[in-house]
Amino acid sequence: MEERGTRLEGKVAIVTGAGATGEAEFVGIGQAISLLFTRQGAKVILVDRDERNAQITLSQIENEGGEASVFVGDVTNLESCQAMTEAAVQTYGKLNVLINNVGISGPGSVTDVAEDFWDTVMDVNLKSVMLTSKFAIPEMIKDGGGSIVNLSSIVGLRAGGGRPSHAYAASKGGILGLSNSMAVHYGRDNIRVNSIAPGHVYSPMVARHTDQELLDLRRRAGPLGFDGTAWDVAYAILFLASDEARWISGVTLPVDAGLLAATPLAMFPYLTGQE
Repeated sequence: MEERGTRLEGKVAIVTGAGATGEAEFVGIGQAISLLFTRQGAKVILVDRDERNAQITLSQIENEGGEASVFVGDVTNLESCQAMTEAAVQTYGKLNVLINNVGISGPGSVTDVAEDFWDTVMDVNLKSVMLTSKFAIPEMIKDGGGSIVNLSSIVGLRAGGGRPSHAYAASKGGILGLSNSMAVHYGRDNIRVNSIAPGHVYSPMVARHTDQELLDLRRRAGPLGFDGTAWDVAYAILFLASDEARWISGVTLPVDAGLLAATPLAMFPYLTGQE
């Protein structure tokens, strides 16, 4: 069994996109967050639209002695977001932490993206943050405050490589602006709102859709020179969700092997094959 701790002892959290996307320790970000949170004492509402995947995460948590519940829902639907918050309060008595992890992507520049696809990406990636927060924040205020961590991306800060995905970039950039505004306007309610900007994480989804040549290029582009995993992102989120970060709000934390600190020319020797 993994080492357990108390960094989130007594906390109740909602994690969206918590269903399993990988196997064993090779897990997706939502799955890693959920496992790590329960190992650190939190009780977690596992939100996913795929009940089977959510049940896999739940089984892993219960096998480790943690406590969680599954909520099958749609984060783009107002009634569903209200119901997931109600489920947290009814099941565990309160809500302290909200992790907005759901996200989708797909190719398309502004000159060729389909309008329906653009709207879908905005709904899933950005509107969902508003909808979940709409109901979570009042419950957090009742308990004296809370922490919201929203999953953005380095693509929300810099243009991504490969095929353009302008809808994804716009939605992830929007998350940063929304998070900053929420951090300011709910600060006096002791609500902290921060963003995580993952870089070229090696996750099950990436592994399934990326060839080995591009995987190697992604790894070499980061100054640290080795792959990050869902666990690296989850540990950063754990810190921001915990009381250790009680004086941190309105920040965007890149988890990217130092990628955003480098210029393309700085990394050129590594991108051309020198290690």
